[in-house]
Amino acid sequence: MIVRVRVGTGPKLSSVTHEYHVAKQTRRLALATSMVMTPASLLAFALGSWRLAADLNWTDRFVIASGALSHWQVWIAIAFLLQVVASLLGRYSEDDRTR
Repeated sequence: MIVRVRVGTGPKLSSVTHEYHVAKQTRRLALATSMVMTPASLLAFALGSWRLAADLNWTDRFVIASGALSHWQVWIAIAFLLQVVASLLGRYSEDDRTR
């Protein structure tokens, strides 16, 4: 007995379809990153506020006593930059159809 199995070829994956899927994955990654950066921005702002309150003697000493990260201006700038980048990534992650 001879059994012949015929396997047909499926539709070819065009480069346009592949690029669409890659762009969709990139947009999902951008959205996930922006969602993580927003709480990180809030944390940096809280540390900047704590350092400013420590400078005004409203609280006890700040956890970082010396170095570049011991200044409240640095923490506020980091918080601002994180929020700007999170906003840009959020806009990028929007699908073209929602604009």
